Formats: sequence, structure tokens, C-alpha cells
Amino acid sequence: MLPLERTSLEPMAEALVGGKVQARQQCSSSGVWDDDAVLAKQQELVAATRGDAATGVLIVAGGDFPKQGTPAVGVARQYGGPLGRVAHGQASVVACYASARGYTLVDRRLSLPEDWLSAAYRERWARGGIPAATVFPTRTARAWGLLATLHARGVLPFRWVTGDEHCGNTPLLLEQLAAAGLAYFLAIPHNVRMWPDRPITAVPAATGRQGHPHPRVRRAPGAPGARRVDALAAQLPPRAWRVAQMQDGSKGPLVAAVAFVRAVAVRDGLPGPDVWVVFRRTRDTTRERKVYVCNAAADTAPATLVWLRGLRWPSAQASKEAKDALGRDHDEGRGGRGGHHHTTLTLLAQHFLMRLRCRLGGAGPGTHHPPGAASPARDASGAGPRRRRAARLHPGGAAPQLRRCALPPSAPPAAVTAPR
Repeated sequence: MLPLERTSLEPMAEALVGGKVQARQQCSSSGVWDDDAVLAKQQELVAATRGDAATGVLIVAGGDFPKQGTPAVGVARQYGGPLGRVAHGQASVVACYASARGYTLVDRRLSLPEDWLSAAYRERWARGGIPAATVFPTRTARAWGLLATLHARGVLPFRWVTGDEHCGNTPLLLEQLAAAGLAYFLAIPHNVRMWPDRPITAVPAATGRQGHPHPRVRRAPGAPGARRVDALAAQLPPRAWRVAQMQDGSKGPLVAAVAFVRAVAVRDGLPGPDVWVVFRRTRDTTRERKVYVCNAAADTAPATLVWLRGLRWPSAQASKEAKDALGRDHDEGRGGRGGHHHTTLTLLAQHFLMRLRCRLGGAGPGTHHPPGAASPARDASGAGPRRRRAARLHPGGAAPQLRRCALPPSAPPAAVTAPR
């Protein structure tokens, strides 16, 4: 948190009276302290100061940033979210906890590019301190590892999980979340297919001389096939679109048109669970469209789906603060342990600043609560969130008729139950 251009080990040590560069490098790079245990304690502090069972949400996103130098663990030419192109960088998956009391990053998993999994990179594994038996799964598998650990630990209170297209386009992850009793609201690509109505299925009659029965249910002959979600959006009537305020932007309220469709998800080519498909369309000339899938119950209020769409910004804001203000991407170590230690200390510093901001009366993002929800109790710092008026949907209405709805209702609605 020093006012330095870079907050890597050497400039931080030189900025302190009696600071020893070598001692700090040894503590970070080769120190045997367990950062997973530190993060577990950190999550307990987050639950005590920012936790709220009624409004808690866990956001999973990529934590990519540019990084040069091939010896560093995981650095390679790969697509990085912040740059929007292929460049040298380091990728990871991060988990952000958000509630009506605030937001902060709570966990992370370092990624290895596909090249790093080849035998040619084994020497770099040894130099970086990566155990030979380490298995690095796909990005969505790492995301589930984060979610499963936090859910099983039961320290952070949350009902909802939000994330990007990498998560939303992985049926296995969706089934894992539903089986864990978690409700999800995840972005999906436009080419994902769904049924507007549940098709008829049947077990085909036995065929052939032996009369062997078919081993599984199939879609009945003549039943319509699943359709792309962008095709579903294209056939919506104008009255299906409503104007809603997504969130407060740096230049004013962000308003968009939204539509909600009840559909049937595809699982292994067959009808799966009933889900909500939420469409968001910008109101400018581009009319850019985003699509989301949600396993909330059929009686979920549209306002609940609106605030869920607006819950992507806490993760982006937290990652931006960790990089721009706390130097999460300033680590100059080459080993995996040092990189994890640096990230752990960054997460601790961010939570400290969030608590300090609330204690001093700051109204940072994430301090709002939804319509009808009781204001969360004040924490030990004495800071409480500011009240905002209720969010509403108004067909074709103007922005002044809308009010932001950032977080879910306090009473557990049927929306948060696992799909049948």
C-alpha cells in the first residue's frame, strides 16, 4: 500500500527504514508459510465483516494480466482478458465475495497454459518449484475447485454464483452447482442451444432380429430440435423487452433493454433442467446483446434477474483495485510459491482497505441492498450501507423511472432452490 510506482519486493524494501531486500525475497519466494491456511483465516474475517446470508454472492472470473519473462511460472503467449488479444501474460481464476456490505477477493488458482503441460516444460516446473505430480485441470474445473472448497467450508454465506461464458458454457459445472444446491447466473455464448418448450422423449422400440432394446431415452420422432439462444431472442416481440438500470456507471446509470425467456436446457442431446434465459441488449446503435442462463425457479421476480445481471462489476472492480492500487501483477518472482504468496498478501491488503473505507464512512460499490431487504447489521467498524430506493422494471419507460437493484432480496425466495 506504499505510494510506489511498483510494489514488488525490492522497491518496497528500499522504501522502508531498515528494509532488507533479501529477507523479503526469501519470505515470499522460499518461505514455507502456508498461504492456503492464511486465506482460510482471511475468509473467516471476510465472513465476519462483509458476510451477509441474505445478499451474499460468489463471483468467479479470470484473473489474467500481462507479464513478461518466460521463466516465471505460467507465463506464455496466451489470450488475456485485460488486453483482449494474444500476448505474454499469466492467467488465473479468482473468486470474489460480494454482499450488501461490500466486496473483496477471497481465493485464487494459478493456471498453466497447454504448452506448460508438455514434457518440454518439465525443467521449468523444477525451477519454479511445481511438484511433479501436480495436475492442472481446465479453467472451469479450477473454478469448480474454488467454489466447492468455499461451499464445503461453509464460512462465507452465499446462495448465488455468477460468472463468465467459460463457466456458463460448461454443462458439467452447471450440474455440479445445481447438485450442490447453489443457484447460478452465468453468461453463455450465443450459439448455445435450448428448447423453448420441453420436447417429447421416449425409449425407441426394440429393433433387429435379436430385439435388443435401446439403452437410453431419445427425442421422439418429429419432436423439434433445440434452437440457438440468439434465434430465440430474434423472435421475441417488442413488448417482451423492458428497460432496466443494470448498475451505476462512472458516467451515470447504465441502462439496457432486458428480456426473460423460460426454456429447457440441453444435456447430452436430451432435455435437461428448466432454466431462465436472460437477454440484455444495449440501447445504442450497436444493440449489442448478451445472454445469461439461470437455474432459478419459474416464479422468480424479474427484478431478481436484473440485479443478478448487475453483479459482474464487483469482481472486475476488485481485480482492478488489486492490480492498479496494490500491485497484484507486480510480482517479479519466478516460482509458483512466491506468486501465490504475493497474491495472498494482495488479497489481505484489499480486504483491509475495504474495511477501512467502510469504517471511515466511504460508500464504495457493493454497499447497496435490494428492494424489500432489511438493511444489513452494522459491523464492528460501525459502518452501515446507505439506503437506495427499490429497483423497478418499466416496459419502454425512461431511466428516471428506474432504480438500481444491486443485490438479492433478504427473504429466501423460491428462486434460490436447486432446479427440479
